[in-house]
Amino acid sequence: MPAPKKPVDSGPDQPLVIPPGRVVTISDVAAQAQVARSTVSRALNNPGRLNFLTQQHIQAVADRLGYHPNPVARALGTQRTQTLALLLPNISNELFFGVIRGTEEQATAAGYTLVLANSKGDPDQEMSSINRLTGAVDGFILVAARMPQGQLQRIATTHRIALVNRQVLGLASAVVDPVMGATHAVDHLASLGHRQLAYLGAAPKQNWMNVRRWKSIRSRGAELGVTTRQLGPFTPSQFGGAAAADAAVAAGATAVIAFNDLMAFGVMRRLAERGVGVPAEVSVVGFDDIFGSDFCSPSLTTLASPAEEIGRAAVRLLLEPAGARAHSVVLPTHLVIRDSTGPAPGRGGPHAVPI
Repeated sequence: MPAPKKPVDSGPDQPLVIPPGRVVTISDVAAQAQVARSTVSRALNNPGRLNFLTQQHIQAVADRLGYHPNPVARALGTQRTQTLALLLPNISNELFFGVIRGTEEQATAAGYTLVLANSKGDPDQEMSSINRLTGAVDGFILVAARMPQGQLQRIATTHRIALVNRQVLGLASAVVDPVMGATHAVDHLASLGHRQLAYLGAAPKQNWMNVRRWKSIRSRGAELGVTTRQLGPFTPSQFGGAAAADAAVAAGATAVIAFNDLMAFGVMRRLAERGVGVPAEVSVVGFDDIFGSDFCSPSLTTLASPAEEIGRAAVRLLLEPAGARAHSVVLPTHLVIRDSTGPAPGRGGPHAVPI
């Protein structure tokens, strides 16, 4: 097979002949523009360092040849890849679709590309993803990170990171207010006359959001004279919800608060299989207000999470200037009342117990 021909430069007014399949390089642009490679590099990466006419000429040549900068080569020169990584514990959870949308929109607006990684809720997988992507991205957004606090703090000494739905001292984070959501849920159920309430916790039990929600539910229940009990932990999915429903029935709860909507869906399905009426016998509350919460049967009462805004806030925090003081953005939630909650069995109306 004959060796491929070299590009033929017939002068600045004649296009280079690039062999089929070969990528246009910065050298090709320099040859066609009749300038040094370093001048092309400055024109494409630091245009303010050249006069306008030279910059415009080089850009026109690059566009005509179809030149696209190599992100790896650019990163070697600038130490920046203009890429961010989003690590998710469960890429199929509908809540995270909103987080992805918000993160991607904010990253694009800032001139960054977003890549996704699925950690599967495994701290070892989280660390593996960070090691694998180090050098290829400029920073990491960790959603519901499972790694120990000390490990996250050590990583932050060498990497730019921001957390979503977890707070760690000294690290930037964006979270949905766990106290507000839990308090709204307990207040609503207490107003309906419920006195036996079960919180269906998520695995792992030490999950940051899980711990804060249970603490707030227990505290608010004590203030209102409502008996609260944590059951589980259960897998935060529809499958975990089935087991959680059986545990709630065995515990004699007249109302349950599930860790998320996916678990709540599983709870209602299992209760229906057992012939337990929702909300006639057991009221069900979820968290997140994901897609489908309003048209499942019965429609689900839930605490809405501003998922897209969480993603946008995380990107803004991650891209703050180096040396800026890390802080936490706490976003509000609100209760969306639907058909899965009603008066406690034996109560005559929705306001039987004033709070």
